[in-house]
Amino acid sequence: MNQLDQLKQYTTVVADTGNFKQLGAFAPRDATTNPSLILKAVQQPDYAPLLAETVAAHKGRPMDEVVDEVLVRFGREILKVVPGRVSTEVDARLSFDTACTVQRARRIMTMYEAAGIGRDRVLIKVAATWEGIQAARILEHEGIHCNLTLLFSFCQAVACGDAGVRLISPFVGRIYDWYKKSAGSGWDEAANAGVNDPGVKSVTQIYTYYKKFDIDTEVMGASFRNVGQIVALAGCDLLTISPELLAQLQASEAPIERRLDPQAARQSAIHAVTYNEASFRYALNEDAMATEKLAEGIRAFAADAVKLDKIIEGLK
Repeated sequence: MNQLDQLKQYTTVVADTGNFKQLGAFAPRDATTNPSLILKAVQQPDYAPLLAETVAAHKGRPMDEVVDEVLVRFGREILKVVPGRVSTEVDARLSFDTACTVQRARRIMTMYEAAGIGRDRVLIKVAATWEGIQAARILEHEGIHCNLTLLFSFCQAVACGDAGVRLISPFVGRIYDWYKKSAGSGWDEAANAGVNDPGVKSVTQIYTYYKKFDIDTEVMGASFRNVGQIVALAGCDLLTISPELLAQLQASEAPIERRLDPQAARQSAIHAVTYNEASFRYALNEDAMATEKLAEGIRAFAADAVKLDKIIEGLK
């Protein structure tokens, strides 16, 4: 049995791509997208006709509406391939605006529903800022399920659990990147691999906390740099993996053991915590890695959203 099939025994495998033509080879249950992945996809010749057709069908509409139509069209194509859910992201430029995030999420869901796709098959991705988490709280009450992304810290995860968020995406690889860069020449790759990887340790802490206190929010490790990070999180609720790393898993038959287990988590000696807005902001501020990576992630997604706007403007 290859590693991908072994992993599927313990964990729901999700494809991290906007390239829906790649999905069939790996048989993931779900798929996730983000502005960077969609931007990458629309610039490929295979997807140019789909983009042009979608833009042409909505000429004269405001740019933000056309962009959402493009995102939803890609999501609809992905749902023809995967049996589960697709995650579609709210514009990162709204990351600090609760009301506008809610409004945009409702519109995206309305677009999916108009195409005959039920709410159970869509997750709205929102950055895990305080404002984003409060938007998700509102949306979840309305039956619009959310995937809180750009999650780097324990306080973000706790606040998401308190808000009743359906799923969170802690970014393993970006946490690893920060610690590796911070250590510079002092970085010891072997000592910081597998279960000792800082990104793996962060997800393990969150998973353990959620299972210990019966928090229903699903944990989906994301942003992997190598197969070792994935193997070290076997047993996590879900893992969203790039096509390149899915192919590596598929090509190997090395054994995989379950690393994260809900029964073991329930035996851990940890205490429940909670955050209000002030304590959340302070805890996030105290975590230099999370503060920097959250800001950097929002900037990068916003920059790619601007690039996507320009491509669409050229077709209008």
